[in-house]
Amino acid sequence: MIVENGDTLINCLAYIDLNPVRAGIVERPEDYRWSSIGYHLQNPTADDFLSLDFGLRQFIKRSNEKRLAHYRGFLYETGAMDTGKGAQIDENVLEKERKKEFKVTRAMRFKYRTRYFTDSGIIGTKAYVADTFQRFKDRYPAKREKIPKPVAGLTGMYSLKRLSEA
Repeated sequence: MIVENGDTLINCLAYIDLNPVRAGIVERPEDYRWSSIGYHLQNPTADDFLSLDFGLRQFIKRSNEKRLAHYRGFLYETGAMDTGKGAQIDENVLEKERKKEFKVTRAMRFKYRTRYFTDSGIIGTKAYVADTFQRFKDRYPAKREKIPKPVAGLTGMYSLKRLSEA
């Protein structure tokens, strides 16, 4: 599908990101593992895989953080409307996000980067990760020894998988 108009594009993106909410699968769009908004929260513009301009001219002069907050605002406000077609974002959830101005915190990024145990294995201090891996390494099929890697942006936290912030 080719979309010329930015307003149409952002509505298409919101429609897609809100499908799991409307289906009653998740409460928040980013809670759905395969959503683009969830990807943006986990990996903000990693390798420029997904653009944060959302096809709108007014997004171009904003920072990536402001673009994401603006899109989240649009997404949550749209998702809270009762269209008569499935579930919507709960008013209490919407109000919490409004108070935060739809900004993404470091804690949220960490949560969405590590929300699946299989994505990161063990998380904790370097010693804890190393010791725990040694105790359970028969459950981690790997060709080489796993070494704890620092979690970007969280001093003193390590995991078996690189959880980059950028």
